Amino acid sequence: MTTDAETDTAAEQPTLTIDELAARAGTTVRTVRFYSTKGLLPPPVIGARRVGHYGQEHLSRLALIEELQQQGMTLAAIERYLGQLPPDLSARDLAIHRAVVASWAPDAVESLDRAELERRAGRALDEEDVERLVAMDVIAFDDGTFRVDSGLLRLGVRLLDVPVSQEAILASRNILIEHSRAAAHELSQVFRGEVSQRAAQDVKSLSAHMQPLVVQALLTTFQRSLREELREWLKESPEDRDR
Repeated sequence: MTTDAETDTAAEQPTLTIDELAARAGTTVRTVRFYSTKGLLPPPVIGARRVGHYGQEHLSRLALIEELQQQGMTLAAIERYLGQLPPDLSARDLAIHRAVVASWAPDAVESLDRAELERRAGRALDEEDVERLVAMDVIAFDDGTFRVDSGLLRLGVRLLDVPVSQEAILASRNILIEHSRAAAHELSQVFRGEVSQRAAQDVKSLSAHMQPLVVQALLTTFQRSLREELREWLKESPEDRDR
């Protein structure tokens, strides 16, 4: 019987060449090699003909590095940050770190032309891709350019390859928005009593410290809950699921 760990490992086997990795990450081969020499990326798995293969962990690390750069961190600071992380972090764990880092920043909406949008996406986008990104509120048309939510672009592009319908993706988005707003409201009520008698500067300081911690807690809790739901669903017989 295949375990969850074995399934995850099989799904994350490195299969990308360095050119494919750079394209997926929206960067250049030269940048990937530079990060590798600085120790920011683990070495590739060497396959047949001495070709290096990269996987989801490398993509997640590149996304985290990009997020840290957008926060204004220098290369030396990024090296120190990554050096403090456990060396065996999975792609999922790295994604959580990136989400926490992103939570420190204000909303980042930019106006991009088609060429720059595709460069950031790391791939060519046909009209159907663009329509799906618009439907997900990742991008919007704006007088000949695209208004892009930079924090959602990478996620939106990955969703383009998910084998589910646009309706299912939008329904999932609506569920997440509804419940995250409810959680944010209830949490704000909990903390409001803690800061009601404090000065404005103290409130801002508490918010700045709590936001990344709350985001990480929500992500971790949701990940565990979703895993439990999937396990229960997979335990059901085909007859039960068809009812």
